[in-house]
Formats: sequence, structure tokens, C-alpha cells
Amino acid sequence: MAEALPFLPYGRQTIEDDDVAAVTAALRADFLTTGPTVEAFETAFKAKVGAQHAVAVANGTATLHLAMLALGIDEGDVCIAPSVTFLATANCARYVGAEVVFADVDPNSGLMTPDTLAEALTRAGDRRVKAVLPVHLRGDVCDLPALKAMASAAGAVLVEDAPHALGSTSTFDGARHPVGDGAYSAFASFSFHPVKTLATGEGGMLTTNDAALAARARSLRSHGMVRPAGAEPWVYEMPELGFNYRIPDLLCALGISQLAKLDRFVARRRELTALYAERLAALAPTVTLAASPAWSEPALHLLTVLIDFEAAGTTRRTVVEALKAQGIGSQVHYIPVHRQPYYQARYGTLDLPGADAWYARCLTLPLYPTMADGDVDRVVEALVGALGQ
Repeated sequence: MAEALPFLPYGRQTIEDDDVAAVTAALRADFLTTGPTVEAFETAFKAKVGAQHAVAVANGTATLHLAMLALGIDEGDVCIAPSVTFLATANCARYVGAEVVFADVDPNSGLMTPDTLAEALTRAGDRRVKAVLPVHLRGDVCDLPALKAMASAAGAVLVEDAPHALGSTSTFDGARHPVGDGAYSAFASFSFHPVKTLATGEGGMLTTNDAALAARARSLRSHGMVRPAGAEPWVYEMPELGFNYRIPDLLCALGISQLAKLDRFVARRRELTALYAERLAALAPTVTLAASPAWSEPALHLLTVLIDFEAAGTTRRTVVEALKAQGIGSQVHYIPVHRQPYYQARYGTLDLPGADAWYARCLTLPLYPTMADGDVDRVVEALVGALGQ
């Protein structure tokens, strides 16, 4: 009897012996949390993405919450977020009492665009729009110069929600920009959840080029505490309410080890993406890769295909179950947030045709650095069978 092939999840961490050794060394060090490894991770990370400041926190959602707090966003303010994203992008505005206006997305890339932002700004009316949160979905980069210009004209700043895009770059204004360099945004937010490009288990990072914003985020991640200049060494003050969003040295030790491999991880993700593009070409137009803008050089976190299920004579659930039966995981990224019961109860039913068209067709297939070339063939063959092609 043939041995069963290993299950291929849609994403997974890559943990190697040196990662384990780094965490073991941190366990034997003097600090398990709030120690020097946190600052070392921040220093290495900001150098990697080209930002002036980096603030490490407990998880990706915490980065977004801290960004809202540091920017002074409050009740009566409005944040614009794309509907195709994870819940946290919109929720961070609600945490501080702000309202969310959902922007539609390009139906083929899932990204907020200047046109969809313009329509959302129109719906925002004369309310105070304080932040626009473009999401670099899958790892592809939004049109940051255009979105920044539009946000600035409305009196708002950009906060890049970039957990999918560590290692991605873009070319704007004749220059190459790593995601997170702060060239167009007040903050960029990253997550180190296990399926992301860099894993610390849980954890996140804010990058910014504004020293005052970085200092406020650092204070707010630790209960709002500050150490007054010239005071006794034990004295601390809490001028405003903060949170316990600190990240342990253990996780930062893993982050430093992983960051040293980022270029290798990115290169492998790009190799696998190219293989998928080659193997899937024969399935067009029923199956296509999500569109990538001309300015974007992504390090894809998610390998998302768009499937015309009606033309294939099947349903997404049937395809998902058929793939699972062949040992292949898949996922849907994402159910549009404007459809969630909480937001429907608050804002009513919205007509966002791009988001709905994206959701109707999207399916995420396995992509992670330890996949072999043959695994791509296996996934595509299983997809062909599932679609009856």
C-alpha cells in the first residue's frame, strides 16, 4: 500500500534548528520579557525595511490599535478601510470609538484603489476622516502615492496594514521602496503569526519615520508609562491610559533568527509563485492568479486564485472538499468585512461590487518556503481534478 502524501496546508511556519537554538539561548538569558532582545529585534527590523523607528508588540492587531491611539484617533473620527481584509483592520478603529467607512476593492487584485478610495471619501461626507488603511493584500502593494495624496487632501494619514507584505517592494517616483519604509505612511503594521512570511508565534511590529509617534506607541504598549527625565530611577508616571501589549524576549529571539533568513524565504516564495503561474496558465480563464499591479514586486504571503465556479459547473465548497480529500489545504481570504453581522447592524447593507466579486471567486492555495516544486504540481493536478478540467 502506497504511503500517504503529507498534508499541504495553505500556509505554515518554517522553523529550523538555529531558530530553536535562538529561543533556547533566550530562555537561558537574564530576561524573558522586556529585555534587550526586544530592542535588538526592533533595530534589525527597521534596518531591513528602511524605516527610522520600529516598535515591537504582542500581535498584529495590537499594532493597529496602537497606531490609532498614537495618532489620536477618537470618537467622531472616521477611518476608511477596504472591505476585503481581516477583521482587525476595521476593528482597530472601533476600539478607539471611531467609525469605519468601508472602501470597495479591485475585483481582480482585492486591493483598495484610488477610485474605490474616492468613492468611500464621498460616502464619508463632511465627517472627519483621520486615517486611511490600505491593505497590501496577499503581499501586493497598493498605489501608495495616489492614496497618500487623496488622504492628505482629506486631512488624513495613511496607515499601511502590511502583515502580508514583509519582503515586498514597490517602485514609485523612480525609486524602489520596501514595504514598511514609511515613505508614504504615518505607520506600517506587520504581523508575525505563524503563517506569515516571518514567524514569532504571535507578535507584530509598527514602523514609522516619526520619532514622536514611535515614542507614543512605545509608551502606550506598556500601560502608558513614561520615565520622567531627571527623576529617581524607580519613578514612573502614567499621563494617559495604555495597554499591556509588550512582546517577550523569547519571541523576539525567534524573530531575529527568522529575519536573518527573510531574503531566502522571499526568494523561495517567488520561485513557487512563478511555478504556480506556469502550471495554472492552461486553466485560464476559468482559473487565474489574483492580479498584481505593475509597480508591485510582491513576496506573496497568500497564493490566491480566482475561479469562475459557475463556468466550471461546481461550487467552492465542492472544490475545497475535493482538495482536502487529496491532502491539500485551502482557505478563503476574505469574507468582506462589511458583510459581518456587527458591521451590518451598525452601518446597514452596503453595495460593494468589487469586494463581492472578489469573494465569490477567491481561493487560497498552499504557499510556504519548505514546499517542493513537485508540491505545486500536486496542488494544480488536484485542482484540475476538483474542477473536472
